[in-house]
Amino acid sequence: MKLSKADIDILNSKIGLRYLLSDEKIDLEKTLRQTRYEIKLRELQAELIKMQSWVIDQNKKLVILFEGRDSAGKGGAIRRMTSYINPRFYRTVALPKPTSEEEGQWYFQRYVNKLPQPGEIVFFDRSWYNRAVVEPVNGFCTLEQYKIFMGQVNEFEKMIIESDTILVKLYFSISKREQAKRFADIKKSPLKQWKMSAVDRKAQALWDEYTKYKMQMFDNTNTTLAPWIIIEANRKTEARIEAIEHVLRIVPYQ
Repeated sequence: MKLSKADIDILNSKIGLRYLLSDEKIDLEKTLRQTRYEIKLRELQAELIKMQSWVIDQNKKLVILFEGRDSAGKGGAIRRMTSYINPRFYRTVALPKPTSEEEGQWYFQRYVNKLPQPGEIVFFDRSWYNRAVVEPVNGFCTLEQYKIFMGQVNEFEKMIIESDTILVKLYFSISKREQAKRFADIKKSPLKQWKMSAVDRKAQALWDEYTKYKMQMFDNTNTTLAPWIIIEANRKTEARIEAIEHVLRIVPYQ
């Protein structure tokens, strides 16, 4: 492998040397890729701190939705975004199954209760769009409930945005083969097996059904006011960088 001066400088950096010394068998191409990723990630994480400072100083409200198939890398992307920002001014929301009381409420009510206060960022690890894909595919809602949701969601998001809230909708897209590979890795790891839910175990068999509802979601909710940003997520590192870059581009921080 022929190395440029820039490549050599990267390998001689503190991060590059750490990766070089961590493997018994040196793979320069892999080390360069890992080092470039970490250097870029740190640059973007520094920008996220500036962005959050602007949100706090200007009393802005920021909502970022992370959607995608099971094991698409949503949680990992959220962790990289939140690694260094001020924990007092952001929340990560991953709602469990609704309680019996919540089931009797307006569907959006429990999400409204989690929206940000002025000066705060909220990251939704799955959001109200559960009802657009996961719930109908797995029989967790009726066809009527699904239709009502699809008829209300665009207006709901319009109200959020008109209440001086910035809304970013990210969809992490992976292939069926990549999802199967990630599920296999989870099953093999004693430290990750807790991640595999009953819904996850059926995901491959229901792949085409998920695809149908996903496309209906895009067709009906990809609006000018609240567009979807699709992140190609087969390579996790690239997806994380792309997701952060989109957020930084959309939020008009100084």
